[in-house]
Amino acid sequence: MNAPVTPSQHTRTRFAPSPTGFIHLGNIRSALYPWAFARSTGGDFILRIEDTDLERSSQAAVDVIIEGMKWMGLDHDEGPFYQMQRMDRYKEVLADLVAAGHVYPCYMSLVELDLLRDRQTAAKEKPRYDGTWRPAEGKVLLPIPDGVQPVLRFKNPQSGSVVWDDKVKGRIEISNDELDDLVIARPDGTPTYNFCVVVDDIDMAITHVIRGDDHVNNTPRQINIFKALGKEHPVYAHLPTVLNELGEKMSKRNGAKPVTRYREEGYLPEAMVNYLARLGWSHGDDEIFSREQFLQWFNLDHLGKSAAQFDEAKLRWVNAQHLKASADEVLAPLVQEQLQKRGITPDARLTGICALFKDRCDTTVALADWAVVFYADVTPTEAELSQHVTDAIKPALSLLVGKFASCTWDKAGISAAIKEVLTSCGLKMPHLAMPVRVLVAGTAHTPSVDAMLALFSREIVIHRLKQA
Repeated sequence: MNAPVTPSQHTRTRFAPSPTGFIHLGNIRSALYPWAFARSTGGDFILRIEDTDLERSSQAAVDVIIEGMKWMGLDHDEGPFYQMQRMDRYKEVLADLVAAGHVYPCYMSLVELDLLRDRQTAAKEKPRYDGTWRPAEGKVLLPIPDGVQPVLRFKNPQSGSVVWDDKVKGRIEISNDELDDLVIARPDGTPTYNFCVVVDDIDMAITHVIRGDDHVNNTPRQINIFKALGKEHPVYAHLPTVLNELGEKMSKRNGAKPVTRYREEGYLPEAMVNYLARLGWSHGDDEIFSREQFLQWFNLDHLGKSAAQFDEAKLRWVNAQHLKASADEVLAPLVQEQLQKRGITPDARLTGICALFKDRCDTTVALADWAVVFYADVTPTEAELSQHVTDAIKPALSLLVGKFASCTWDKAGISAAIKEVLTSCGLKMPHLAMPVRVLVAGTAHTPSVDAMLALFSREIVIHRLKQA
């Protein structure tokens, strides 16, 4: 069992993705929690790229990992470290294990291994390596076949159990006779995943491993390698799976999007942190909280034990709350990016536009949709025009154009001009405000009409009203 972590122990956590595909929300949650635990305890967060799968790993996937983490503000203190650049270190430790008698060469071919597994399956036994080449006192091994490069296998203990107190799943005990002798080096001498992970965690002094529960089966194997190397293993916390909206495991194959796509779709990194934090962890009934509050509250004791299901509607709601709470000066550059994608270069009015419309929006894309009407021509629908811009209202609109030509061009001046026309024509506010909105903004539903008009130039408002 792992030694208890004392308050004086310096926390060191890590995120160790494989760059074999883009990073999605299920993956990034496995970065969020170790990052938060390191930050909340004053520890260190290490980024490690497990790139030993040469056929499937790509630099493009690494770039998305780093870009996605940077966007969400999951800063690392050390790294990124690349496993392929640490091969000499792995081989050095491997040689120590060989010298200590913990490793042996195995000459069983893949064909022989497949036949063995077929026989075991037919006999309704668990398919596993049977220790044919494992040396033992008094055992006579088969003759070494000519021209065959062996794999190296780790001598897993044949008695006893592996036990650890998982911070999510509780006490886990796995009998050693359930585990076969793991291949820890391929015929070309390249070390395998479970061995590299242990060496990395030792060298990087990792105290807590917070990762997906798809790694639970690897954990007893890794713990036995730690023991063979004479080292304490870290504290483990295995997180339940993140499911997509159909209840399937979130993956690229099941329609998951790269984390960076959410940035393009107008989500705020603070909202993403908030939403993902709640996707497997809780602090009472708190739904909306800041990054600072999250780090103040976070610990491993309130991680959920059940699979969490992604809900994009809930994510949009959380984003809307953060959008409303965001400073207009913070939102303006984000909306500017969205507008520039549409070929629009905004001006200093954008901050005021954000202030006026952000309560109506759930993404910066939606906010940019509103901002467009201030920088491009609008085309009201025929239905809106026929409903609101009637022949009966056109005289009042004409009178309003005259008032707007000479009033003070600010919210107060515009409001006074509108009230004069309402009084003169015996109208109520909706009778005049709705057609003004349709003609100027292209829709009958906007915030306060005087505040909106004040963000337009006088000339544009008059020009659009004259289209009635």
